[in-house]
Amino acid sequence: MPGKKNPSLKDPELYEELRDDGASKQKAARISNAAANKGRSAVGRKGGKAGDYDDWTVPQLKAKAKEIGLTGYSAKKKSELIAALRNS
Repeated sequence: MPGKKNPSLKDPELYEELRDDGASKQKAARISNAAANKGRSAVGRKGGKAGDYDDWTVPQLKAKAKEIGLTGYSAKKKSELIAALRNS
């Protein structure tokens, strides 16, 4: 996003850091906006409840993909679903 202003990003600096670290655009925007809204330390403490995706069944992985708005997940193998969820 260099040179382009995006009014929907609440913390563009954090967004760029996350993108540089390899996060997807959607994931970086979601984290940076949450951090701007609730504070970076609050967002850092969040999570850790879902467990490892490797322990999930394929139907559970597909339900999670649908919940977060991924597309094209229905024909994916378990390993592909896990990669898509981790990178979203």
